[in-house]
Amino acid sequence: MDFLSTILYPLEWLVANVMVIWHQGLSFLGMNPDAGITWALAIVGLVVTIRIALIPLFVKQIKASRAMQVIAPELRAVQDKYKGKKDQASREAMSRETMELYAKHKTNPFSSCLPLLIQTPIFFALFRVLNYWLEGDRGTIGLLSQELIDSAHNATLFGAQLSETFLSTGSSTSAKILSAVLIVAMVATTFLTQHQLTQKNMPASALEGPMAQQQKILMYILPFIFVLSGPNFPVGVLIYWTTTNLWTMGQQFYVIRNNPTPGSEAERRLKERRAEKAKRKGITAATVDGEGTDVTVVEDESTTSGQRQQPKRKNRKKR
Repeated sequence: MDFLSTILYPLEWLVANVMVIWHQGLSFLGMNPDAGITWALAIVGLVVTIRIALIPLFVKQIKASRAMQVIAPELRAVQDKYKGKKDQASREAMSRETMELYAKHKTNPFSSCLPLLIQTPIFFALFRVLNYWLEGDRGTIGLLSQELIDSAHNATLFGAQLSETFLSTGSSTSAKILSAVLIVAMVATTFLTQHQLTQKNMPASALEGPMAQQQKILMYILPFIFVLSGPNFPVGVLIYWTTTNLWTMGQQFYVIRNNPTPGSEAERRLKERRAEKAKRKGITAATVDGEGTDVTVVEDESTTSGQRQQPKRKNRKKR
């Protein structure tokens, strides 16, 4: 066993056990234990388990990303301040002021990468389980007995084995087609997630400057990475990554819709929805009449007497 295998073995053991637990649960519910759909759903269950465990980190990621968006103008001001200055003292001063900004807002660029960094080893552990433990006489690992290994190895989903890759020697046409569909899904979900984050949940001030340009470039580069790497991954790994992308997109949509970044397009839409909801309930927001007096009108639709509640006036304090 090489060094990398030794490092990944505990995660491989964990991944195998979670998959088996989900597989046994699905079999208990009446699904065919040897069917490819059962093993595919066990991989989906693995995603659900991991993502639920990562929710606290996701919350931290959202807060870090939001803080980075908010301080973007201040960071740009620091960069402009030292633009063109290449001496050692200026570089140190710029680094110091940048770190002070991070400390002041309790964030840093790496906090938003934590969920991805944690998922990466799990991703490779699943790759090893599908590409190593299910292939040949490798022995057993955790709850993954030889009988279950044979079941998973022989199971097919739309005619493709979960351990087949698009580029593997002798891979079936079904595996190539399914891999291609999953890669397209991975690319689409990654792009939509990045677009949702950068275009809807960033204030106008954060949509300009070098950092905004980097975000736009990243939005196009990340999906392209999957186009290059996806054909080398087993079908089971592609199912895992597509599922986790869908989870990320849905989770992010919920957060952006209900708790958007101040000053962003998402916040404007949230205010419009709340205003529309208040209007449907018969609540009219505060307005100002011609005499400079605040007028708040509250209408109760539940009253049947037909009598309208009179406006309440609050005279402003004289200067």
